Amino acid sequence: MSLMTCNCYFERSRQLALSHHNKAVCLVTSMMRVFLTVTAGLLLILALVSMPLIKLVGRTTGTSIRQRTASRRQVFLARVDADKKKYEGRREVSVDGMLKELETEGDRTPEGSDQYYNGIIGFLHPFCNAGGGGERVLWAAIRATQQQYPEAVCVVYTGDHDVSKEQILSRVKERFNIDLYPPTIIFLYLTTRDYVLASAWPRFTLLGQSIGSLVMAWDAFHLLVPDIFIDTMGYAFTLALSKFLFPNVPTGAYVHYPTISTDMLASLDAEQEEGRGVNAGAGKGTRGTLKRQYWQWFAYLYGRVGGSVDVVMTNSSWTQNHISKLWSSPRQKQKHTSPVSVVFPPVAVAELEKDIPLAADTEKDRQPVLLYIAQFRPEKNHTLVLRSFARYLKTSQRETTTPESSPKLLLAGSVRDATDEKYIYSLRLLAHELQITNSVTFLLNAPWSAILQHLRTSSIGINAMWNEHFGIGVVEYQAAGLISVVNDSGGPKEDIVVEIDGLPTGYHASTEEEYAAAFGKAMELGEKEKVEMRLRARKSSHRFSGEVFDERWLEELKKLVWLAKPMSKT
Repeated sequence: MSLMTCNCYFERSRQLALSHHNKAVCLVTSMMRVFLTVTAGLLLILALVSMPLIKLVGRTTGTSIRQRTASRRQVFLARVDADKKKYEGRREVSVDGMLKELETEGDRTPEGSDQYYNGIIGFLHPFCNAGGGGERVLWAAIRATQQQYPEAVCVVYTGDHDVSKEQILSRVKERFNIDLYPPTIIFLYLTTRDYVLASAWPRFTLLGQSIGSLVMAWDAFHLLVPDIFIDTMGYAFTLALSKFLFPNVPTGAYVHYPTISTDMLASLDAEQEEGRGVNAGAGKGTRGTLKRQYWQWFAYLYGRVGGSVDVVMTNSSWTQNHISKLWSSPRQKQKHTSPVSVVFPPVAVAELEKDIPLAADTEKDRQPVLLYIAQFRPEKNHTLVLRSFARYLKTSQRETTTPESSPKLLLAGSVRDATDEKYIYSLRLLAHELQITNSVTFLLNAPWSAILQHLRTSSIGINAMWNEHFGIGVVEYQAAGLISVVNDSGGPKEDIVVEIDGLPTGYHASTEEEYAAAFGKAMELGEKEKVEMRLRARKSSHRFSGEVFDERWLEELKKLVWLAKPMSKT
């Protein structure tokens, strides 16, 4: 493969992936899906056992894959060098308000220095163009990686075949205000992303998606074998496959949410009205018993898979706790010394603080609006918010003289498909039944400028999801100066809405009665008390800035680089 061939390889591979996608190759017939399930399942079993012969099979297969992709690797690296020549000389690029000099062809980082690493770091993120909180983590991580290791090449395995590299990076800049150095970023397009969709596995979804991720990883490794392999979306089984095929390739996981947790198992015995997730109360009867056994078996399998990962990062204390319960014992058996760590996601704290002034004289701009920013999905528990707000209106002793001074509830979020639209329709019906229609507004698919305006003028920010793994929206509430009322569980409780200087930054609630009471407490605070709590909330949000994320990410990445350096020579 020549360099001239490489110049069009990326575009051709993207078009090929798009062609396969449009023809629905990934949604195969039932017979083919059964075949892949059995094949991938056997591969998974082989990856988990420790027999020397099986290990030899894995290494031999991995060596074959590496040899078959060796020429492609060299061409990719040549393409990177060619692209760097377009950026000859020192260039200053603004990164989140900071000026960062990027190394170029004529000014290389000295070999042997702490900032020298010239290997390929692979990021598995098949939905990299989605524009959500998980994608902010990905791009912030790549930005920090480029700054620390200018000679490294970052490869993103993606299934977004309908967009080019230039379009993706442009969206990153527009959506997150993150500048990246294009020459050292490569996008490789997967044709198998549909295998990890829940819709592809209507039965045994947890296992099916995990097997689907193995098919996707197999696809990725046949495109290019990286020197470091990092999963940033939660496909832990792909890391086990990487270890099975390439034992010397260090693996890292950034876990947003455990695929299964002890809380999920406990929810099977919970009452449905308690709001303990979509499977609350599903453990009853014969079917419930089988579901429990299936989940317990999968949890064991998930723990074994997690035991193979070299470096594990989680986005919150809640996620760390659950991952540690499932992964720590297997990791100790594998003699991994790096503990499961917390690396909080980066939030645009500085931008919100700049755009929304917060002082005593700005309190007059706040309206009695309760703002809930969340996608319109059942697990976000909008019904609890509506019922709680209706109870608050009925029990509140607040005297209002004008309609403008009466409390309002604003539900803002994105709408993905017809299922979400039906869900919103049910919420509107519930608001009508509760007789609060005139006090509730639905804001659908609003641009960021509109969301920013509501963050500036609202008084309370709500979170109602049970066991929210982190809660970036809650941090945004705090940075904007809102008083948060959050679910008494997960990341919002353990990491975000905590005391600062011994004083509260918001309120926790679980039931309809508790939420209504918390709304009342927040609304009835005196003006001085409100301003003080808003300032404490903003101070709390500084713990989740992009700078803090960069520092913690690089601490963990350096462990992987240390493991990989013997392999980084090309």
